[in-house]
Amino acid sequence: MDYQYIAYTDDRRLVRGKLSADTEEAATNLLSYGGYQVVSLKVVTPFFDTTKLRARFARVKTREIIMFSRQLALLLESGTDIVTSLDLLQGQVTNPNLKGVIGEVAADIRGGSSLSSAMSRHPRAFPEIYYRTIAAGEQGGNLSVVLRQMADYLERGVDTQKKLKSALTYPIMLAVVGLIVVSILVTVVMPSFVSLYSAFGAKLPLTTRMVIGLADWLMNNGLYLLLGFIAVAVLVYIYSRTPGGRYQRDKLLLTLPVIGRVNQLNELSRCCRTIALLFRVGLPLPEILTQALRSTNNKVMANALAETQQELIRGEGLSKPMAKNAVFLPLMVQMVGVGEETGNLDNTLTTVAQSYEVEADDKMSAAIGLIQPALVAIIAVAIGFLAVSLLSAMYSIYGQVNF
Repeated sequence: MDYQYIAYTDDRRLVRGKLSADTEEAATNLLSYGGYQVVSLKVVTPFFDTTKLRARFARVKTREIIMFSRQLALLLESGTDIVTSLDLLQGQVTNPNLKGVIGEVAADIRGGSSLSSAMSRHPRAFPEIYYRTIAAGEQGGNLSVVLRQMADYLERGVDTQKKLKSALTYPIMLAVVGLIVVSILVTVVMPSFVSLYSAFGAKLPLTTRMVIGLADWLMNNGLYLLLGFIAVAVLVYIYSRTPGGRYQRDKLLLTLPVIGRVNQLNELSRCCRTIALLFRVGLPLPEILTQALRSTNNKVMANALAETQQELIRGEGLSKPMAKNAVFLPLMVQMVGVGEETGNLDNTLTTVAQSYEVEADDKMSAAIGLIQPALVAIIAVAIGFLAVSLLSAMYSIYGQVNF
């Protein structure tokens, strides 16, 4: 934070200037150590703060944070102090957003902040679970170990998202191409054939009349249909932004056939890894559940964790409250109970996470294996129906018109 000051020097000379410090007290102490007697000290609030603007809109990729964490851990293990390590990493980072963030973190540490406190000022680069875990590592004196564990945790999340995107890319492209082909046939090819059929005045087969009727309807009402879809999409989006709408959306995501099970497994595996990581670094269970519910994007899962946390605080333990909620699958509940009894909760939950990740990958692969041939069959039937309609009309014309 920047401060503007007015102070007297030892020879009673009035001076003005600016300095950066973590708090107003720290700024006053810095001026006192420099031999200044403070008269006025105010926080500088510029009209256009580029730092805040960058912190609000700039995004740093998770892969870059993973690499940063591993490199920082390596430098700390080699005996380099934290500020020098950050300066070294800032010099080799190519992303200007991340470079600026690292520089500000280093400046805050020089001003008296801890690493976790300095990182908390950049939530778009370092999520809350990241700097909370770093704070636990600072208290436990094992910062380098925690940095590596955090890097592994983030990397697993990135790998999961990458697998999901890779699995869905081909079916989505196939559906889009099929939709484009059918749209071209109905809106471009069919009208030219309609004019040909009308010129001969022949009676057309039922399938051809159906296709022509559909093409005419789309040509006359396509704009209204598009506007209707947009309106419905906007209303659904607005409703999904409300607390009740978001809850219903997330509940649907967990109950859809096949995909719902995959979503549930992915949410539970992320929850297990979060709890295991934070338990390993020494955070208390109520705080761990707070971070776990904040790290999930599913409102149903967050509510389930919040209810579990309340009963945990009342002394019910962790496995018993989880057993009352259907969101938590039996394997997770049983392994949490074993972990509570043995004091080995982090290892048992890591095992559960690995099991759920394998099951989610298998189910996703099976679902994609079913979706792809189904899409091909649907597209083939649609195009085949159009082709048969056109050809049957041509044969009908040949049979009715005497050349």
